[in-house]
Parts: sequence; C-alpha cells; structure tokens
Amino acid sequence: MIDLTLDAARTIVASALEAARLRTLKPLAVVVYDARGSLKCVQVEDGASLRRPEIASAKANGALALGLGSRAIQTRAEAQPHFVAAVSHVVGPAALVPVPGGVLIRARDGRLLGAVGISGDTSDNDELCAVAGIAAADLTPETGA
Repeated sequence: MIDLTLDAARTIVASALEAARLRTLKPLAVVVYDARGSLKCVQVEDGASLRRPEIASAKANGALALGLGSRAIQTRAEAQPHFVAAVSHVVGPAALVPVPGGVLIRARDGRLLGAVGISGDTSDNDELCAVAGIAAADLTPETGA
C-alpha cells in the first residue's frame, strides 16, 4: 500500500515553492520522503546555494529518525545537546539538522506518511513553506511546535 503518493509529494513541493514566491523568499530546496525514508520528490530553485538540498534532506531525515518535527529537535538539542549529538552519530552526520524546516507529514487519521525538508531562507520561513505545502496536499503537518 502506498501511503504518500507521487502526486501528493509533487503537490507538497509545488505548493511550498509557491508559498515561497508569494513571500519573495530566497531560493529554496524542497525534499519529500515517504515514511520509510525513500525519496519521493525533490526540487531546487534556480539560485539556491550549493548544499541546500543536503540541508533540506537532513532536516527531513532527522524528523523521520526521531519522529519529531525539526523544531522539536531544536528544542531538544538546546536542552539535551549530548543526546542530539549522539543521535547525529547514529543516523550519520549528514542526516540531522536540528532547526525548523523538517516537518512530518501525517494522514488525517494520524498515520505517519513521511517528512518534508526545506532549506534556503530562514528556518522559520522554511518551515512555513513546508506547512503550506503539506496543507495544500490535504495532509496534516507536524512541526514539533
């Protein structure tokens, strides 16, 4: 059974980028993974800096690894820095960025479907665009706020 379809992932990406353009944000990279961590969709806007896709991926991967939106991971990193550092070693140093912009995707019934990671503007703006994209796909965002 496919829970997060390619069409839904494409809607998330397109709507997140549309939200960014409406706010005249810096160029973004948007990455969508399904619940098992398989890449579903990625787009990088013209002008995005070189490593934005990797940062976006690490935000989404961290959210999936811990089952928390990356905003919650940031809070945890501030309260328990040794724990988040240890998790970084377990999941890989390029697989966890503990700042907002990694948002879990849930079905309306609460099932975990995947995660979105966005990087390119401020972390708060990255998260705002991820939430807009998920909502546009008629799914539920979980930021960890």
